[in-house]
Amino acid sequence: MTPEEAAAIEADIRALMEEQAGAWNEGDLVRFVADYLDSPRMRFVSGGSVRYGSEDVLDRYRRTYPDRAAMGALTFTDLDVRVLTDEYVFVFGRYNLERENDAPTGLFTLLFERTADGWKISHDHTSSG
Repeated sequence: MTPEEAAAIEADIRALMEEQAGAWNEGDLVRFVADYLDSPRMRFVSGGSVRYGSEDVLDRYRRTYPDRAAMGALTFTDLDVRVLTDEYVFVFGRYNLERENDAPTGLFTLLFERTADGWKISHDHTSSG
């Protein structure tokens, strides 16, 4: 892979992360979770538990963030996008929620895979700070 190809992949991933924040901030959890791999091998780790598959992740988000007030406004910061190959990208970053009464934050690591449907998250490890 050339440096130009790696830079293009990084730009695609950064744009996808911006789209994810936009979906969240519009209250669209279905669109937010659409960037997760629709497969039972997709793993989401958070709060001491492990979930598999995008439907399970969507259910968790719906329970944890039942309305716009609970969701708040999401931003991603400190993004470190590392293109491993033309099929896998590792992302580290911080999420920040701005809500009326608090501002939770935490760290995440994501593994993106290139699929026939575009880049999808196949592993997400998120921790609150």
